[in-house]
Amino acid sequence: MFTGIVEELGEVVRTTETGGDSALVAIRGPLVTSDARHGDSIAVNGVCLTVVDVDGGVFTADVMGETLRRTALGALRPGDPVNLERAAALGSRLGGHLVQGHVDGVGEIVAREPAAQWETVRFRLPAALSRYVVEKGSITVDGVSLTVADVGADWFAVGLIPTTLKLTTLGAKGPGDPVNLEVDVLAKYVERLLAGGAPGPGGDR
Repeated sequence: MFTGIVEELGEVVRTTETGGDSALVAIRGPLVTSDARHGDSIAVNGVCLTVVDVDGGVFTADVMGETLRRTALGALRPGDPVNLERAAALGSRLGGHLVQGHVDGVGEIVAREPAAQWETVRFRLPAALSRYVVEKGSITVDGVSLTVADVGADWFAVGLIPTTLKLTTLGAKGPGDPVNLEVDVLAKYVERLLAGGAPGPGGDR
């Protein structure tokens, strides 16, 4: 579990195909690797990956074919910056919102509108996800916890403050660039419960 508060802007070192449609990715992140061990979880652009090895501030992780198909990780190349966050520790402050690191779909930046102290950025999202996005609700974009400022049938907009623009990949991306999206998991649970699709204790409905 994560919070969507990016700890470090890392860098892709290399990607290596490991057979089939999977890959091994190596990412430089001195902060997130400072206490990382084999089996730990680190979110890379919002995707929860399991640490395989750590060496000199670089960690490696296996990326399965399903992850490559459902996220924008497959488009990463050596030198690309990535948002990094270690798994949340019990007892720590929840600065963003509950983020699983399970990407629901890939969106796309549509437009950016600079203002004096922030930027408004509009994203296109898959139609199947639009029902989970509400004004003033939470959404995760490339691992960054954001508050929805406006929403339409197939788009939503957020306001990015200078800190977010400087310390995450969202400051450098432009129209047409893909982003990983994770909607608020609470919205999905509420939908399931209201639809009567969740089994009760012991499997009874």
